[in-house]
Amino acid sequence: MKGIIFTEFIDLVEDKFGLEVVDQILDNVGDDGAYTAVGSYDHKLLVKLIVELGKLTNMPPDELQQAFGQSIFINLYSTLPYSASLSECKNCFQFVRLVEDYIHIEVKKLYPDANPPQFEFISESETELIFDYKSARCMSNVCLGLVKGCADHFGEQLDISMSEQSEDSSHVQFQLLLVK
Repeated sequence: MKGIIFTEFIDLVEDKFGLEVVDQILDNVGDDGAYTAVGSYDHKLLVKLIVELGKLTNMPPDELQQAFGQSIFINLYSTLPYSASLSECKNCFQFVRLVEDYIHIEVKKLYPDANPPQFEFISESETELIFDYKSARCMSNVCLGLVKGCADHFGEQLDISMSEQSEDSSHVQFQLLLVK
């Protein structure tokens, strides 16, 4: 997993809970917290950090993952290189499609060792988008948060449902309904 996810997580924890909590979760999992935005790190370490934060804050890890995804959307969005495709995005559905059709392709070009999640689009209309999220990292709740952050960015209200397609959460189906 790219280091920008780790640096964003550490920054979020510091902003929301303070430097003492950052130090405590790092100490509790035996991590020095030395991440660079362009480095690559094992996603299991991020899961450990989220679980440990949940223990310290009495918040469920799924909720923390969603909040994390939602809060980092705009920062990740701002790191994207300008392209005609991105400038033409006018809504959340268009952007989610670009994640698979453009962003993940560009990430793989820049970082050949990257293994981003896959989105398989099932159906789409003006008011509904259904897609499958597939990832060995099993972080569908971060994806949910990113979709919420995307909707916020485009000023849209969505009803979002997730349906587990595998026992280990490596395959989840999302249904996004645009609320008018």
